[in-house]
This record gives sequence, C-alpha cells and structure tokens, in this order.
Amino acid sequence: MKQAKADAQELIDTYRAEKQDEFNNSVLAAGGSGGSASAKLQAETNNEIQIMQGLYSRNSQKAIDVLLSKCCEVSLEVPTARIRSTQKLYGKA
Repeated sequence: MKQAKADAQELIDTYRAEKQDEFNNSVLAAGGSGGSASAKLQAETNNEIQIMQGLYSRNSQKAIDVLLSKCCEVSLEVPTARIRSTQKLYGKA
C-alpha cells in the first residue's frame, strides 16, 4: 500500500513537472520577452510606490493638522431645536 502511494506520488510529480514546463514554454512563446515585461512592471510599481510615499510624507502633517483642528472645534451654542424639544419635554413653553 505504501509502495503504491509512493509510486502514485512520483507519477503525479512527474506529470505536474511536465505540465509546468509546457505552461512555461507557452507563456514565453506567447509573451515573447516575458522577463523584460516583468522587470518593466516591477520598475513601474517601484516608481509608483516611491511617488505615493513622497505624497504621504508631504501631506501627513497636513492631514493630522486638519483632524486636530476639527477635534478641537467645540460649539458652545445650544441649537434652538434642542431648546424647544427640552421645553416641550419638561412643559416649559
């Protein structure tokens, strides 16, 4: 039983390796220069990441300042609707 399992696994691994080689060959044939396309994509991605990191470093303090200013804005006025609803609730009209 163990021998049959080992033989089956060996057949599966061989078949998988053959199919992987076929796939790799078809990708290279269809894409032409697959390596350069991958390198180009990687370079573009790295460039975009650097741009985003630059934007973050330039704008992070501005975002923090906006958030802090909004957190610190406290209106001390009671809205008239709240006054009226409280008066109706407690019968003071």
